[in-house]
Amino acid sequence: MPKDPEDPICVVDDDPSVRKAVSRLLASEGWEVRSFESGEKFLAYVGEHGVPLVILDLWMPGLNGLQVQAMLKELSPRSRVIIMTGRDDKSLHSAAMKGGASDFFLKPFDDGQLLRAVQCALDI
Repeated sequence: MPKDPEDPICVVDDDPSVRKAVSRLLASEGWEVRSFESGEKFLAYVGEHGVPLVILDLWMPGLNGLQVQAMLKELSPRSRVIIMTGRDDKSLHSAAMKGGASDFFLKPFDDGQLLRAVQCALDI
């Protein structure tokens, strides 16, 4: 999928340092990026914009990542999801993948692996 500024990759995480780091990493590879501090703000954006891919934290105040993932599937079924989390929980990993996530990363993660996962998700 081409890098389209009209449909940026979205990063959703309540931790500003993670949002900044992931956004910078993606931008360094030429992707347009839009970041959100909450699932609610991201879903409001989805209502008005195309979202080819979201990199989504699982643990956030308000809506958690699995709830956001389920709502996104209804709003934008073609959007791809990569989940990231700081907690190693096999049941959450399984739930995220069953919910349609294209990949799952534990923080901290390898930048190269994340970039490859992004490219794979966009190439589908």
